[in-house]
Amino acid sequence: MLILKSFASDNYAGVLPEVMTALNAANAGHARSYGADDITERTRALFREAFGAEVDVYFVYNGTGANVLSVMGATRSHQSVLCADTAHFYNDESTAPETLTGCRFFPLPADELGKLTPTVIEKRLIRKGDIHYAQPALISVTQSTEYGTVYSLDELKNISALAREHGLFFHVDGSRFFNAAASLGCTLKELATDTGVDILSLGGTKAGMMFGEAVVVFNDALKESIPYQQKQAMQLHSKTRFIAAQFEAMLRNELWRKTARHANAVARMLGEVLNDFPQVQVSKPVQANAVFATIPVAWNEPLMAETPFYVWKEEGNEVRLMCAWDTTAEDVLSFKEALQQLA
Repeated sequence: MLILKSFASDNYAGVLPEVMTALNAANAGHARSYGADDITERTRALFREAFGAEVDVYFVYNGTGANVLSVMGATRSHQSVLCADTAHFYNDESTAPETLTGCRFFPLPADELGKLTPTVIEKRLIRKGDIHYAQPALISVTQSTEYGTVYSLDELKNISALAREHGLFFHVDGSRFFNAAASLGCTLKELATDTGVDILSLGGTKAGMMFGEAVVVFNDALKESIPYQQKQAMQLHSKTRFIAAQFEAMLRNELWRKTARHANAVARMLGEVLNDFPQVQVSKPVQANAVFATIPVAWNEPLMAETPFYVWKEEGNEVRLMCAWDTTAEDVLSFKEALQQLA
């Protein structure tokens, strides 16, 4: 049974028609396995064109796999990862990253927008050379953040510069990276290559793919071992062409920008609707495809019966409303009608 349109997650959405077409095309005949096929090679070339660099690209099953492989590639088990205390791979990927990498994860206090700042990061760059302390090796940020806010290009460059100064690698968890690029109106090259990202977990599923993510490696120092670690992490898909074909569709003619821009625009519309109700307070700037707001607790049950969503923070009843590539203005207006009945 199909679930009604919801604001719970962009993971709830179906598959883009263009992606489904690409999957059907990839299903014709036989092709070499484990990424040695023509589709995968074409798609890797598209990645290099989009990012304007000789990046290595590894196609994996899911976001947890992408983050685990990224951390494995940039660390050793006696080292540590510095991330925001709101980070998805710290809060919502169980113990997979720590179990499979052996690293210590140090959650640092994010600011009110869910971002890490160089000042906060620098305070944890301590005890260098102390064998009793898990040595920091990687700084990780989420773009767009767990609060749907977006790091500016300068903010990313400042964190990258700090990582370089202290001999650390810089990772971006980009499960909604396309939404961030669309929000900033920039290219993928400007958002990653030019800001000094070393390794990127690039999301596809939330953007409208059926399954699959990509690990994009910019730093040559990380390229030697990752192919072996991909196999070790059980993220090497024998029929890689079915992930690659989806990314080919996303990158071709910047389909990702069209769909991400739409999801962002509908989220802004939803935020404006919520601002019309005095009982509701939009709690975070709407910069990508997420809306955070505090609403009366009594509204949760009747609204969720109409359109599912998540209570993000029980204190204050802060809720998260996600928009996807297929969320429509009509969906927002239907939600508005449900709000009006309660108000």
